[in-house]
Amino acid sequence: MSRLESLTSNVEEIVTIEELRTVLEKPRPKAYIGFEPSGSVHLGWKICTNKIKDFLDCGFDFIVLLADWHAYINDKLGGDIEKIKLCGKYMEDCFAAMGVNKEQVKFVYASEYVGDSKYWELVLRTSKAMSVARVKRAMDIMGRDAEEGEKDLSKLFYPAMQVSDIFYLDLDVAYGGTDQRHAHMLARDVSKKLGRKPPVAIHTPLLTGLQAGGRMDPIEAKMSKSKPDSMISIHDDPASVKKKISKAFCPEKQIEGNPVLEMCKYVIFPELKDKSFLIERPEKFGGNLEFTTYEELEKAFVAGLHPLDLKNGTASYINKILAPIHEYFEKHPENYNKMREAGIIQ
Repeated sequence: MSRLESLTSNVEEIVTIEELRTVLEKPRPKAYIGFEPSGSVHLGWKICTNKIKDFLDCGFDFIVLLADWHAYINDKLGGDIEKIKLCGKYMEDCFAAMGVNKEQVKFVYASEYVGDSKYWELVLRTSKAMSVARVKRAMDIMGRDAEEGEKDLSKLFYPAMQVSDIFYLDLDVAYGGTDQRHAHMLARDVSKKLGRKPPVAIHTPLLTGLQAGGRMDPIEAKMSKSKPDSMISIHDDPASVKKKISKAFCPEKQIEGNPVLEMCKYVIFPELKDKSFLIERPEKFGGNLEFTTYEELEKAFVAGLHPLDLKNGTASYINKILAPIHEYFEKHPENYNKMREAGIIQ
């Protein structure tokens, strides 16, 4: 697989593919993803960590921005900056547990550069290139309505800060889930006005919550720690995983908005590499089924594969994926335990 094929696999959108080809000609291009430290980590992060590994394999210098001051603006963890920073350390462990080499990525906290006058100069110059209306349209990157900026001015700073992060870190590629599209497109627009290089924007899908699905808006339906019964935590034990998936939205023959099929497509099959997806069934129900590609599984589901069989097979593989994550935290429990002691994780 070529570097371009690797970076474009399981991707929802690239703006633009031609610019990405040019970036790949650089000896050490730079990319990033930003996260607000705000609580426990769920299975949807596997999509991100897999793509980060693709960036690293393609020779990128990769930054994980742990946006602690952004989380403070967004009222995460009660606006307690010390809890937010603690959560950032826990998140570093989560990346390592999911297979990201901590020696190859650079973890940067916003608190490391908010004291730099050059950063705030960028924020001001960026703000001069934006309208209030455009900023409000971009506030969905925070999971907030535009009206919230009327009550709390700092929330209107957030999009300008996120755009400035991209320029300050001198990035070639801004990577994130599709919920970050508005911020990345805003950065591209502002770059033209400020004479900065426009970042290539790469967006991967958002994993749908187990109880959501159907034809809901993907951002509203996404897996979230705020809906514990609808998300799989990376710390869930095998019995919890099986129970949650058994209750997941999964109508017969329906593909669109089906969270179980999404887990197979975006989480399980990328982990299988050259192995097949096995659904174990008693002979009286037709015996075992084996699929070498996601497309084969999807066709079988449309043709009548029972949702319960799909759920059982999915739960089995999700538990296999979570097992090494659990082992990592058994060996490195310090930050996870601090999160539990602080009441951030139950």
